[in-house]
Amino acid sequence: MSMTDIDQPEPAPSTDDTREQPQASAPPKRRRTAADLALIAVFAALIAVCALLPAISVGGLVPITLQTFAVLLAGAVLGARRGFLAVLLYLAVGAIGLPAFSGGAAGIAPFMGPSAGYLIAFPLAAALCGFIVERLPRKSIATSIPLIFLAGFASSIVFIHTLGPLGMALFGGLEIPQAFAADLAFYPGDIIKNILMAIVATAVHRAFPTLLPVREKARTH
Repeated sequence: MSMTDIDQPEPAPSTDDTREQPQASAPPKRRRTAADLALIAVFAALIAVCALLPAISVGGLVPITLQTFAVLLAGAVLGARRGFLAVLLYLAVGAIGLPAFSGGAAGIAPFMGPSAGYLIAFPLAAALCGFIVERLPRKSIATSIPLIFLAGFASSIVFIHTLGPLGMALFGGLEIPQAFAADLAFYPGDIIKNILMAIVATAVHRAFPTLLPVREKARTH
């Protein structure tokens, strides 16, 4: 009887095993965080490259660049939060003095010039585009170019084509109606860039179907 009484407490070490189980989930979380940071950095660099490509002058205060293509692509591919952070990182890199803005501009001056409204609108447009794309049916994201196009173009209208003209009016010496009239010159190019963005984003999601973050509601179902 005394021997069995002594042997009974031995199952206690199993509690140590259960304590160690949460530690096993830490490395995947760290890997996801590292992957998120890498994606944010890559898309910030992509936006900078698109900004530095030769711009097209339309005779106004602000030229046409490929920035909006990369900005909305960041939102459509990475989702709202990471897309917003990617564009914010791009703006921060340019603000600290690296020539990341259109024409190689850098520093605070672009935020007080005619293009200031567009720069401020970029992270908001990326976030809205990502917000919409995240809520599309997962099967549609990889197959429906029109839905992603509409997400990007709607985001452009809400933020870029609103704050952009207001920036031209505030810092470019234009009346508000004149600024919005001047902004109309960007619409044809934005339609083309959003079509290209939707094609690229659809291809990326087809190749990497788990790239977008999973929403909380989706996890519960």
